Amino acid sequence: MKIAPINKIIIEKGADEYEQTSAILKRLNEPLVERISPDRYREKGEFMDMDKNTLRLIPFKGEFIKPCPGTKGYICCGYLILHVGMNCPLDCSYCILQAYFNQPSLRVFVNLEDELNHIGHIIDSHPERIFRIGTGELIDSLALDHITGWSNTLSSFFKGRGNAVLELKTKTDLIGGLLSSPYRERVIVSWSLNSPYIVSREEHGAPSVEKRIRAAKECQEEGYVIGFHFDPLIRHTNWKEGYLRTLEMMDKYIDPKRIIWISLGCLRYIPVLKSIIRRRHPRTDILDGEFIPGLDGKMRYFKPLRIEVYSFLREQIEKWASDTGLYLCMESNEVWMEGLGWSPENTGGLSSFLDKRVQKFFEN
Repeated sequence: MKIAPINKIIIEKGADEYEQTSAILKRLNEPLVERISPDRYREKGEFMDMDKNTLRLIPFKGEFIKPCPGTKGYICCGYLILHVGMNCPLDCSYCILQAYFNQPSLRVFVNLEDELNHIGHIIDSHPERIFRIGTGELIDSLALDHITGWSNTLSSFFKGRGNAVLELKTKTDLIGGLLSSPYRERVIVSWSLNSPYIVSREEHGAPSVEKRIRAAKECQEEGYVIGFHFDPLIRHTNWKEGYLRTLEMMDKYIDPKRIIWISLGCLRYIPVLKSIIRRRHPRTDILDGEFIPGLDGKMRYFKPLRIEVYSFLREQIEKWASDTGLYLCMESNEVWMEGLGWSPENTGGLSSFLDKRVQKFFEN
């Protein structure tokens, strides 16, 4: 796949002090550069785009590592999010980042390497705990890797830390940095997958399902542990056949014995996102289903519809392989029981389940 070119770099005050800023400027051959104060943003109207051709280099002042925000009533995985940047060059119709109109452009936190010592202290201070840490919540982990070099920097940092793993989540096939990196020891590379119909209509700028899975195959052959995330699962015409096609491609290319986990999560969105999706993606039909407000305030499919999707995929995945670490993202105990046939009962139970998967794949 080809990422849209960076036409402009905005350097916020203080970013010039960090080595990553100069490294990025060299990699991009110094396109148009503007230096500004951090409180200056372009004013845009309600119909603005996400300014995906501008790279903003920022000395981030917030916390680099935070727990994944869970919600009462839903079982969370106990994941930790490592904030390396924000926004994405892809343009998926359902993306929550569209709601952050006050923070346009692709954002890279150039003081990451300085903060790694602090993160390392947190990890090393709790040897009894397993830290599952990922970068793919507010930005695609690999879409900007050719510019930022994140995969090599972070893989080097996690090497030798026996109580932590790094998960790099992506919708891309941009694995050049991974394949050239000497570090494999504590790294999981995972792909967000969907049906070919949803990928072609809703995940604008992303490579096909087959290209992603073939990239996963290459990483698997190079010694990486891999994972998959079917999230958001979207009901559409012939959705069962569509997701079966994706599973057939996985069967063709992937060794299931080297999959650490597969997550399932149905489409959910904050109410304000609905009008934004309608305006930015008028051709979409993902909002045409039957949705109700969930316990977290997000709009969700009716419970029986979600259970039907999970039950179907569980059955099909288990026909392929019996031990893939299958789990649900942000669902209730009842949906777990009816959709997967078992439940971890609570967030602590799911965290323990996933920690055991880490021990199985990295400590043998």
